[in-house]
Amino acid sequence: MPVTEPGQDLSELHDRLQKLRNTLGRVIRGKDDAIRLILTAIAAGGSILMEDVPGVGKTTLAKALAKLSGAEFGRVQFTPDLLPNDILGSSIYNPRDGTFRFQQGPVFCSVLLADEINRASPRTQSALLEAMSEGQATIEGVRHDLPKPFIVLATQNPVDFHGTYPLPEAQLDRFLMRVSLGYPEKEMEVAMLFDQAVALPIDDLTPILNQADILSIQKHVREITVEQSVAEYMIEIVNSTRYHNMLKLGVSPRGSLMLFRAAQSAAMLDQRSYVLPDDVQLVAAPVLAHRVVRTSKARYSGIMCSDLIREIVESLPVPA
Repeated sequence: MPVTEPGQDLSELHDRLQKLRNTLGRVIRGKDDAIRLILTAIAAGGSILMEDVPGVGKTTLAKALAKLSGAEFGRVQFTPDLLPNDILGSSIYNPRDGTFRFQQGPVFCSVLLADEINRASPRTQSALLEAMSEGQATIEGVRHDLPKPFIVLATQNPVDFHGTYPLPEAQLDRFLMRVSLGYPEKEMEVAMLFDQAVALPIDDLTPILNQADILSIQKHVREITVEQSVAEYMIEIVNSTRYHNMLKLGVSPRGSLMLFRAAQSAAMLDQRSYVLPDDVQLVAAPVLAHRVVRTSKARYSGIMCSDLIREIVESLPVPA
């Protein structure tokens, strides 16, 4: 059923989201497109993987977003010797009474910064699978519910860098989007130098949203109308990845669901109560590119997964 037009409450949330977007734009200069995608993922209730070379602001952006969201924040610096219990928590023995007490790990928060996630071993990376997929963690046979909302902001260096372990396909599939920041333009990098000449912009940030606001935004996103023809357009894009001659692994049904939710979120951020094909086109590459696997021919030819997704989108007819 179509939702009602945005009311006063939603209007106030939109104003806060815009203020949040503008503030992040002052922390990380010249990355408005990436910031928009990240806020789209947050509103959709999904986790974000920021992949880029070291030093372009991935961690700073994640920390600023967590600070502005007003959510309970946790951070894990992934290293080769990190163990799953260092993320999830474990039982600690109390010698006084001979009992064990469960000590929660950093995963028990609303916004978890998983910094340089691909520097840890696949065994440790997999500790987040259940948390990201189901919002819970099973530790020593006991299920523990995580706070709501629960969002992972992960950063990683390109997989061909020294000391990295490629994330398994199952792990990548849990991220709603993969976003790249890239190097800033010359003017923006000059402005950054003066921004940080005396103090870091992130030091003075105060919360703009709170956890209740985030949950309310995510609820509104799920009420955005998607017409049948637009949903079929999404599935056409997904199906095309499964039979493309440059891809040996296409998008899973989970990817279809996440494309659907991301398109709803993009419409909500534009203050619309319905999804347009433009919304699908905006989020298609960030949502789908990390869910496909190239053939050897495509990989050695230097063809990127995001380019293949854009090629598929451009080749399909757009619903009226």
